[in-house]
Amino acid sequence: MSVTVAPSWAYTLQLPQDPRAPGLARRMLRWVLQVHAMTAVEPTAELLTCELVTNAYLHSDTPYTLRLRALTPDRLRVAVWDSNPHIPPPFTPGGTADTPATTAECGRGLFLVQSYADNWGAYPLGSGGLYGEPGGKLLWAECGSP
Repeated sequence: MSVTVAPSWAYTLQLPQDPRAPGLARRMLRWVLQVHAMTAVEPTAELLTCELVTNAYLHSDTPYTLRLRALTPDRLRVAVWDSNPHIPPPFTPGGTADTPATTAECGRGLFLVQSYADNWGAYPLGSGGLYGEPGGKLLWAECGSP
């Protein structure tokens, strides 16, 4: 019997409150997935990363943090911490929100995350956030090889 050991890597990138940050996050994601031979998850992981990072950029006024972590050799968790404590309705447990129209030009990002992620969630981070930051929230999503 062979046992598969989960990879033990994680990358963290603090992003500035800058409209170019989502592009930087996508480039880092592609590099990390290539280095760790996880390119099969790249299309979904890129969508999840872009939407979570863009949400942090739009709804917080401080730098925010992207974390990429391998759960298994073919499964990735993307998490974004930001300083805004409000967990949006699509990620609120039991929360309801109207699904945006398919022609809407904004407001669909987190619904896309829910649609494409294998698993997703959110955590409120009272004072003393994940990496010593002053609270906020953490939104996360997971994807695996098709």
